[in-house]
Amino acid sequence: MAISIGSLSYARADTFADEDHISEVSDSHFVTIHDDGQQLTIKTDATTVKDAISRANILIDSTDIIDPSLDSAINADNFHINIYRSRPVLVVDGITKKLIMTASYDGKEIARQAGLTIYDGDKVDISADSAAFLETGATSVYTITRNGGQTVTVESTIPYGEETKNDSTLESGQEKVDRPGEDGRKVTKYKVNFVDGKEVSRELISEETTKEPVSRVTLKGTKKPVPPEWETCAGWAREAGVSEADLYVALWIIYRESGCRVSAENAYSGAYGIPQALPGTKMASAGEDWRTNPVTQIRWMISYVNGRYGGWQGAKAYWDAHGNY
Repeated sequence: MAISIGSLSYARADTFADEDHISEVSDSHFVTIHDDGQQLTIKTDATTVKDAISRANILIDSTDIIDPSLDSAINADNFHINIYRSRPVLVVDGITKKLIMTASYDGKEIARQAGLTIYDGDKVDISADSAAFLETGATSVYTITRNGGQTVTVESTIPYGEETKNDSTLESGQEKVDRPGEDGRKVTKYKVNFVDGKEVSRELISEETTKEPVSRVTLKGTKKPVPPEWETCAGWAREAGVSEADLYVALWIIYRESGCRVSAENAYSGAYGIPQALPGTKMASAGEDWRTNPVTQIRWMISYVNGRYGGWQGAKAYWDAHGNY
């Protein structure tokens, strides 16, 4: 695969694993970093390109090009990162000369980085100027040829938004980036008004969004740790099939209903056992040992909660409103 920067192309490795090698991404990944002709492969649990580069102790400059971008997620177990180093470049616009550091090879982009406006119809060409090399140390010279353009096309970034979602599988207080944000792009075209050869104003002609931004999604943990005094009951609940994500809520209901006592019985209604089933014989559908086995009782409770409330979270919401489930 090749990446094009302006008129030049560079061989590069795919940033995604080859199709034949794609598998479920593990916590640790092999990441290969290609840096100015050198190659380094590391095994890391870094989740973003920026994090992987930092852990590899590789220094980058703000004018270098990183592909994929620094905030990109590492989404394969065989991941490649390409670093294109910046170099000194001289931009010539009539009598104006500007020396900048850039990793781009796109003449118009280089001119914009130098703070110069490129009007529609203008040309930016690379040229050989040995004197400039000697004077400035530039590796390339880009010369702007003005062609009297009356319009200008501007590409700009649309910043991505932020979304936060609760996640019951993460401990309370923990956060995790579920999806990195991606900036959008838009192209705007203006008619330019000149006075004595100098731009004085612009009139909007058109505006088009070429790429919609993608919001960054951050997961916020809501799962509470199980208190030590609940651990015995937690073991029964796990064995019965309660997930880790639902465990705290399930135990919260259980302890308020019965204190997690297998033989708990309501003297007034006759509700029985850990789930306070009414009548207790209902639990026979989960096993013949329903009177004495806490796992059987909780297994029946799972079925009841799923059928009536759609799950433990729904049961908790009902309990909060009514004092029972």
